[in-house]
Amino acid sequence: MTEHAGWLIAAAAWVGAHALALFFLGLLLLLLAAALAWRLLRRWLVPHQASTLTPPVFLLTRVVVGFGLLVGGAWAFAEIAEALGGGPALGQADQALADQIGRHVPPGAIQAFALLTHLGDAVTLITLCIAVAALLVWRGRRWLALGWVLALVGNGVLNPTLKQVFARARPVHDAIYSAPGYSFPSGHSSGAVVAYGMLAYVLLRFVPQRWHLAVVLCAVALAFTVACSRVFLRVHFASDVVAGLASGLAWLAVCVVSIELTRQYRQRASAGAAPIDQERP
Repeated sequence: MTEHAGWLIAAAAWVGAHALALFFLGLLLLLLAAALAWRLLRRWLVPHQASTLTPPVFLLTRVVVGFGLLVGGAWAFAEIAEALGGGPALGQADQALADQIGRHVPPGAIQAFALLTHLGDAVTLITLCIAVAALLVWRGRRWLALGWVLALVGNGVLNPTLKQVFARARPVHDAIYSAPGYSFPSGHSSGAVVAYGMLAYVLLRFVPQRWHLAVVLCAVALAFTVACSRVFLRVHFASDVVAGLASGLAWLAVCVVSIELTRQYRQRASAGAAPIDQERP
């Protein structure tokens, strides 16, 4: 075993032994980072009429932000996928973390995560998809409904495809919760990022501006908690979850940018007539 591999396994074991405290610390830091990022980007996420940027720069800024998220997510996924094929170190680190979680996390906390993980179940996300799509159609937002459905369905196709490509077995252990199929990348993690990220994107068009930050933070907290629940329940390795978050973030960026570009195109196409889409971005 190389020195780097030994360090990685030892670090994973330490994280597993302090997993519950690190979860709450990570959630807090993530929410603070999301709030700061939202404040910094708010001038580009306000309604177009209130922006100080020219229309081309306004649209370009959104595309650049979305492209950055896409590249970042794809890069993280590629790095983890490469590490899986580069030797046993990552798998041993994953196993060390899972073993320490089993020894140190109280049963009550595991039971709580077993409930929270259902927020990322396929049944939950399918129900959410249908309900939100129906409400959007009822409100006359058919194009937004189409984008919402394509985002969730697209991830529902992408994740199983990636699982078949990598065909990684799930952790083997005695636990109160089990899951079928392959492990890499985590479908609950990617599904939560896409579903709750898209839900936040949709809600920002309808709720008053004073609630925008709360909507964003709720989406971040939900996605992070669902993803971490998979590690605490030991139905996924930590690297599966990180890869799921990365692939979900990349797909979410593709969907949001595509919807924004389509919306801008439709607005330009309707120039000289009553605007087709008066939705807030």
